[in-house]
Amino acid sequence: MASLRSTSSLLRAARPLFRPAVFSRTYATVESQTPDGLCICQLHNQRASSFGGCQIKTFQIYRWDPDQPSEKPRMQSYTVDLNKTGPMVLDALIRIKNEEDPTLTFRRSCREGICGSCAMNIDGVNTLACLCRIPTDTAKETRIYPLPHTYVVKDLVPDLTHLYKQYKSIKPYLQRETKPEDGKEIRQSPADRKKLDGLYECILCFCCSTSCPSYWWNSEEYLGPAVLLQSYRWLVDSRDEKTAERRAALDNSMSVYRCHTIMNCTRTCPKGLNPGKAIAEIKKQLAFA
Repeated sequence: MASLRSTSSLLRAARPLFRPAVFSRTYATVESQTPDGLCICQLHNQRASSFGGCQIKTFQIYRWDPDQPSEKPRMQSYTVDLNKTGPMVLDALIRIKNEEDPTLTFRRSCREGICGSCAMNIDGVNTLACLCRIPTDTAKETRIYPLPHTYVVKDLVPDLTHLYKQYKSIKPYLQRETKPEDGKEIRQSPADRKKLDGLYECILCFCCSTSCPSYWWNSEEYLGPAVLLQSYRWLVDSRDEKTAERRAALDNSMSVYRCHTIMNCTRTCPKGLNPGKAIAEIKKQLAFA
């Protein structure tokens, strides 16, 4: 914005006193209507496109502040010029927070689809804001919510306390009592290592668990897709010596068997993993072990 203000006084003096509204407004309100039935934002886009100018996109974002408990959650509208914003939804959120509304709250960290911090529901799909491209159709607004069926800390920040407690309960670390013969490392064959592909890549964003109806209904006892995928990762690790104990902990009517193979988990995983298949493999191990 500083570069826009650094115009010389000579150029400022040469500007007309009255300029068309399309150039005098940075962001247009969606509610304002033109005689043609178009909103100001759409008319602005049509006119600006002929000049190679702005491409205004509207974002509807879920807002709720715990410091104002008497106020109900609401959707708040923001507009962003896509020509001045990065291609991902996270870029738009950061721009909104930096330039329009510093009170907007969301999690983000790596911006590379590795940490899972920016998991949220974008246009009805659980995904990572840093990997989700902004739809370029400016006539259609983008709607952003926190992960569904979670308690909300503030705005787009879900409370993941219960999910992490469940993750801790499966003991997600190598359990072994026997030391390697050479005292250096626990060797693993290429074939055994390959069994971990599609499992170790999970970043615990919990997009899958929060899209699972079975988890919505039974989250107190059903572990959910994300935690079960992590559990299977240790069940098939040839270096782990507590496989029997891990199976016994899952062998009940709720931990695994609440899965009804709806497959929302696999469809929504932003890393392209298959939690549904991992759960099916756990069921096979429990049935035939």
